[in-house]
Amino acid sequence: MSRDDQQTLAGTRPAPTGAPDTAVIKVRDVEKLFGQLKVLDGVSLDVMAGQMVAIIGRSGSGKSTLLRCMNGLEDIQGGDITICGHNVGRGKSNRADLRRDVGMVFQSYNLFPHLTVERNITLALTLVKKKSKAEARQRAEQVLAQVGLAEKIDAYPEQLSGGQQQRVAIARSLALSPQVMLFDEVTSALDPELTVEVLRVMEDLARGGMTMVLVTHEMAFAQRVADQVVFMHKGKVWESGPTKELFAAPKTAEFAQFIGTGL
Repeated sequence: MSRDDQQTLAGTRPAPTGAPDTAVIKVRDVEKLFGQLKVLDGVSLDVMAGQMVAIIGRSGSGKSTLLRCMNGLEDIQGGDITICGHNVGRGKSNRADLRRDVGMVFQSYNLFPHLTVERNITLALTLVKKKSKAEARQRAEQVLAQVGLAEKIDAYPEQLSGGQQQRVAIARSLALSPQVMLFDEVTSALDPELTVEVLRVMEDLARGGMTMVLVTHEMAFAQRVADQVVFMHKGKVWESGPTKELFAAPKTAEFAQFIGTGL
């Protein structure tokens, strides 16, 4: 990302607007295995209402797996996860109820190519929330305006750039009015210019008080916008804490090396 782009995104994140000391996400001693491989090894963390928490670390450290466990996409073999009051991770939660409260945006946009932007957004509104077509379109217009794509409501995904498709994916999640948004490396497939588009939307959401957890390699963005940072290494939470404190004084050689190399 160029210096000009960084300046374009410059700004200070306000204090979280959610109720203080209210943990919307509670992760306790979570273990996740793929066969004999332990991918998550006793992971614990809290995310408070209105916080943005950035999960960082090298590839293979368990970041994306943790996010998928939070959203009930992967079962866990030990520990507990509670998110928006839903107990998830071991088949305990009603996944439909969970999806109403927790939105997730992936690296791949996962838009339906044969549907318009409007229908990509309204599908869940009409099928899950039983909104009328008129109500669903109005909501689609609102969230598209929120991500700066109001004029693309009748377009098809193939007519959009990668950055625009990712913003539509964010709008689709926002349409259900989630309490929490999870982002899994949403800019990793984008070039720097398109990355700026998506990060700007995420920063706006953060300023609006949305509770957010993101897995990211965008260190400058994480440092500027995240309230808390979680550094994962070998399937564990190696270091965590307030962003400025963590980056100013790493407590472990692994984290110091990670931020020193920018990997």
